[in-house]
Amino acid sequence: MLILNREIWSEIYYTLSKNKLRTILTMIGVAWGMFLYVFLLGAAKGVENGFNKIFDGFATNSIFLWGESTSEPYHGLPKYRPIDLNLEDINYLKTEVEEIETIAPRSVASSEQGIINRHKITKRYSVFGDYPIANQLVKKEIIRGRLLNEEDINHNRKVVVIGKEIAEQFFSKNENPIGEYIKINNTYFKVIGVYKNPNGSNTSDNQLFIPFNTYQQIYNRGNKIGWMVIVIKPQYDVKKAEIKIKNILKQRHKVSPTDEKAFAGFNFAEGYKKLVRFLEGMQLLTWIVGGLTILAGVIAISNILLITVKERTLEIGIKRALGAKPKEIRYQILMESVFLTIFSGLIGFIGGILFLFFINQMIVNNPNIPFYNPSLSMWNVLAALSLMVSLGLSIGLIPAQQAVRIKPIEALRAE
Repeated sequence: MLILNREIWSEIYYTLSKNKLRTILTMIGVAWGMFLYVFLLGAAKGVENGFNKIFDGFATNSIFLWGESTSEPYHGLPKYRPIDLNLEDINYLKTEVEEIETIAPRSVASSEQGIINRHKITKRYSVFGDYPIANQLVKKEIIRGRLLNEEDINHNRKVVVIGKEIAEQFFSKNENPIGEYIKINNTYFKVIGVYKNPNGSNTSDNQLFIPFNTYQQIYNRGNKIGWMVIVIKPQYDVKKAEIKIKNILKQRHKVSPTDEKAFAGFNFAEGYKKLVRFLEGMQLLTWIVGGLTILAGVIAISNILLITVKERTLEIGIKRALGAKPKEIRYQILMESVFLTIFSGLIGFIGGILFLFFINQMIVNNPNIPFYNPSLSMWNVLAALSLMVSLGLSIGLIPAQQAVRIKPIEALRAE
């Protein structure tokens, strides 16, 4: 096989080592292109993994919905009428909207209303009334004890999950808060869990979570709720389901069909889709930038080989005169092109992997940066190698064909 021909490899080494500086500068272009390709693609995957880690366990097809004030008069009712959602709305939506997978109410008392007391310490924190389903939507990382469960709801238990900051305020360093009691608005609650803010969560460490039914009692809320969290079944469009739910609530609360301000909310699913599209676009951009940079480097190799062919006119002419076939000349030039491309690409590839490893080690424990486990799939590695070989062969054809055209008499005349 020609690829195992020792003489060809000796000639390739001699040719490339004759002008080492030019060869090295040429290789830098391809190596830099491959480095960018690996780094950008790996970094894009790292960002994607970081966001996936943040949203792990979240119900991404969810909606947060609450009442505001009407912006139009309707059926004799005045403008600017406040809208209060209630438990009957929850029950009605459960039975009438088939798109809903889960729906749960939430209520919150601000820090002005949440008076927390233990022994001689009194402070103010926000207190949430929750169902266990909220644990999937507002992520909390338990470091001691447990989260709220259905038994807490069914038995109206006076139990509470507190943030790490609150635990540090009301309990000494060596004291275990689990099983101890604190007062919330002069009512004793048993601490069942301590949580901390996980990476990227919108939950702070200074909030308290109690069963929803218990919350309604101690804050005298009756059947009114703060807002509702709705999870839509995967097979349905979340945006259409949101419009349908709002229209039903408008009918129940006598709100004009054209009033867009009576109900407010946050479509978590739409926000998550935008994030996914952004990550996909970033990966596509990485492919384009990396591919074009590699192409630019390979074109530089082609230009250098054209110069090399011109410099080796006499050598190639003599080979032809001695009986070398055109395919042998073509093959040698192509081998030089592919060798330079692959060798340079491997240097850039290894450099990109090492740099990704370094970056990952630097920020792996930083919870404020959504970056985790940057990596390349085997498919991406194979694609990169195939791209290098294909470009090396394609671009090498130009100087190879130029070399084949050289005739002995022209070589002697040129010399």
